[in-house]
Amino acid sequence: MSNRVFSNNGASPLNQGKYSKHILQGCTMRTSPGPAIFLFLTVSVLLLFGCDRRQQSPPPPVPEVATMTVQPQHIELTTELPGRTSAYLVAEIRPQVNGIIQKRLFTEGSDVKAGQVLYQIDPAPFEAALDSARAALGKSEANLAVTRLRFERYKGLLAEKAVSQQDYDDREAALKQAEADIEYCKAAVETARINLGYTRVTAPISGRIGKSNMTDGALVTAYQPLALATIQQLDPIYVDVPQSTTELHRLRRRLEDNRLNQNGTNQKKVKLILEDGTAYPLEGTLQFRDVTVDPTTGSVVLRVVSPNSEGVLLPGMFFRAAVKEGINEQAILIPQQAVSRDPKGNPIALIVDGEGKIQQRMLSLDRAMGDKWLVSSGLASGDRVVVEGMQKVRPGASVKVVPFDSARKTGAEPGNTAPPAGKSN
Repeated sequence: MSNRVFSNNGASPLNQGKYSKHILQGCTMRTSPGPAIFLFLTVSVLLLFGCDRRQQSPPPPVPEVATMTVQPQHIELTTELPGRTSAYLVAEIRPQVNGIIQKRLFTEGSDVKAGQVLYQIDPAPFEAALDSARAALGKSEANLAVTRLRFERYKGLLAEKAVSQQDYDDREAALKQAEADIEYCKAAVETARINLGYTRVTAPISGRIGKSNMTDGALVTAYQPLALATIQQLDPIYVDVPQSTTELHRLRRRLEDNRLNQNGTNQKKVKLILEDGTAYPLEGTLQFRDVTVDPTTGSVVLRVVSPNSEGVLLPGMFFRAAVKEGINEQAILIPQQAVSRDPKGNPIALIVDGEGKIQQRMLSLDRAMGDKWLVSSGLASGDRVVVEGMQKVRPGASVKVVPFDSARKTGAEPGNTAPPAGKSN
């Protein structure tokens, strides 16, 4: 019996060569590059080309900003303060004698002149008092003549020792008493005459009279608390403007630092703005600044005198007064849109330096003037302030500068006079 040799796979010796050949071919196929290797190589090549293309792409454009060049200006600074009008002169009409009002002699709400009779009080009792005083004066004058003759006679008798010194002194005293009675009676006559004149209640000033608080037939008393009527002079008229002591000190410091000049010819002129926002056509004149501070408001009163020939201003009206502080000969104004705020709320602005790069400046603002800020510190003449394009840049970035044109605020090009769409000429 012959021995058979079997492979591990159970193949016969005749098939063993073929099997080995197939194994070698499989190993050869496994070591050859497949589709995955080709895909990897393709992606790698594309990535290399992409990196080269990215490195060769042009740099991003330089951001463009609109700037304005700071130029000091010559401006006049004013402060708008609330104010209230009051009459130039006020007279409350009160009777100076007791009596019955016979007649009211004026029209309520009309203009009256100084010395015009307003009320007539019954004069009969005062006429009688005047006649009585005059009669007493006549009686005293007659008694004085007799007393003087007796004194002269006793004077001669005293020289001859015919009368005593006591009798002479009595006659001299009687003469002086008679002369004093004359003066008393004269004063009584004058008092009665004055009281009779007070029965005609007259206007002490010229102006506009209000309503009458008494009618015909009313009983009045001298110097009563209730006024018969009130007269107010309205041309000119006072304008009282309170100013805080804080603002007063700030103004004084500006003057001391020579930031303001108050040598203008029209420095004391004040412009008035009515309650509806319209400007009063006539300017007032600053008369004085009070020196007493109101403890409740911490302010002093500026008194302005304003003409009021048309009677537009009435007592008690509220308004705004543009008080001139002075002239700033080196004022720096920039658009409000050029100012932003840092996280702490401090005002800042961006400027373009000589190298075309953005720099940040901290500002100190004085006040708003229309659509601009008045800058007290932080900018100098010649600085280029960024007005538009601030959102696209950061400090240190290079920028392209174009001049700022205010006409671009509304989207209109300079010189474009075409009417808007949808509207006809």
